[in-house]
Amino acid sequence: MQLGKSKLMKHTVKFGARAAVVVVTMAVIVLAIVLLKGGFGQPAGKHAPQESTAASNAPPSEATLELAPSQLSAIKIESVGSRPFAVEKEALGSIDFDQDLAVQVFSTYPGKIIAALAELGDEVQKGQPLYTIASSDLIQAESSLISAAATAALTSKELARVRDLHGTNGVSEREVEQATSDQQAAEGALKAARDAVRLFGKTEAEIEQIAATRQIDPALVVPSPVSGWVTARNAQPGLLVQPGSVPAPYTVADLGTKWMVANVTESDSPLFRVGQPVQARVMAYPGRVFAGTISRMGAAVDPNTHRVMVRCDISDPKHELRPGMFASFIIRVRDPVESVAIPMSGVVRNGDGTMTAWVTTDRRRFMQRILKLGLVQGGYYQVLEGLQRGELAVSDGAVFLTNMLEAPPSD
Repeated sequence: MQLGKSKLMKHTVKFGARAAVVVVTMAVIVLAIVLLKGGFGQPAGKHAPQESTAASNAPPSEATLELAPSQLSAIKIESVGSRPFAVEKEALGSIDFDQDLAVQVFSTYPGKIIAALAELGDEVQKGQPLYTIASSDLIQAESSLISAAATAALTSKELARVRDLHGTNGVSEREVEQATSDQQAAEGALKAARDAVRLFGKTEAEIEQIAATRQIDPALVVPSPVSGWVTARNAQPGLLVQPGSVPAPYTVADLGTKWMVANVTESDSPLFRVGQPVQARVMAYPGRVFAGTISRMGAAVDPNTHRVMVRCDISDPKHELRPGMFASFIIRVRDPVESVAIPMSGVVRNGDGTMTAWVTTDRRRFMQRILKLGLVQGGYYQVLEGLQRGELAVSDGAVFLTNMLEAPPSD
C-alpha cells in the first residue's frame, strides 16, 4: 500500500514539472510577440504612423542621369525662355450661306415655267434672266397694248384727214376739236399700255415690236435681282409658280462671305462678344485657317443643351467653303499672356500621366523635373510650374533620356 502511494507521488511530480515547462515556454513566446509588436516596451502603433507621415511629406526625389560625351549628340539643350500665348476658346460648328446675302427669286405674277435658264452653281449677274413663265397677266397687258396702239394709229389718221378738209369741204371747227381730243385720248391709253407691259420686264425694243407686229409674246422673263451664284434650283418646265409660294424656283447668294455658326457652352458665353476675331478650320483643307469676326450672339440659351449660338462672318473670296462643312472655331477672348515655354519635343508624358522635362546645370548631368502645363500653341507648351526662365533644359530628345532611365541595367 505504501509502495503504491510512493509511485503515485512520483508520477504527480513528473506531470507537474512538465506542466511548468509548458507554462514557462508559452510565457516566453507571448513576451517575444509583445516585444516585437510594441517596440520593446512601448505602445503598439506609436512609431509606425510617424514614419509613414514622414515618408509622405518627403519631397519626391528627382531622377538623374549622366551622359557620356558621345551621347550628347542625341539631344539639344537650350535656355528656357518665354513667349506669348493667346487666350482662346474652341467651339464646334458648321458652315452656312450668308442668309443676309441670299435671295429667293420669285415671279411677281403666277404662271407656268417655260424654260429654266440657269443651273445650280452657275454664276449670274444682276438682271440676268433665270427663267421664263407663260403669264396670263402678261398676255392681257400685251393685248391692251396692241389695242391701244391700233386706236392711236386710227385717231392719228382721222385727225390728219379732218385737218386737211377743214375750211375747204365744210368740216367744222367742232369736228377738228373732236378728232384732236380722240387722238390725245388714244395716245394716253397707248402710253398707259406701254407702262403696264414695261412692269413685266419687257424692254422698249420689245414693246415697240409687240405694238408694230401686233403679236403677243407670252414669255415673262424673271431676272436675277442680285449678282452671285445659284445655290438652289427648283425650276422645272411646266411647273406652276405663284408669287411667294415656297420653294422658290431659284435662290441666288453672294458666296464671297460665309456664315460659321457655333454653339458655345453657357459657362463660356460671357467671354464672347461681337467683333472678336475668329480662326476657323475645316477638314477639307487641313492646315488652312479662315479668318473672320463674330457678327452676332444668340439672345437666349438653349434650354436643352445649355449652349449659346455664336455666328461669325468669314471671308471666302475663292468660294472654297461649302454649306454643311464641319468646322472648328478658335476665338481669341483676351490679349495674349507672356509665359515660360518649352518645345513639345522637350516634354515627355510618363506612364502615370505626369509631364516631365530634363534640366541640367553642367550639360552633362541631367535631372528629371515634373511640370504643370497649360496652353499648347505653335509647337510649345506653356509651363505653369516646374521651370524657370534661364534654366538649361533639353528642348529636343527628352524621350531619349527617359528611355535611358527606364531601360533595364545591362549585365
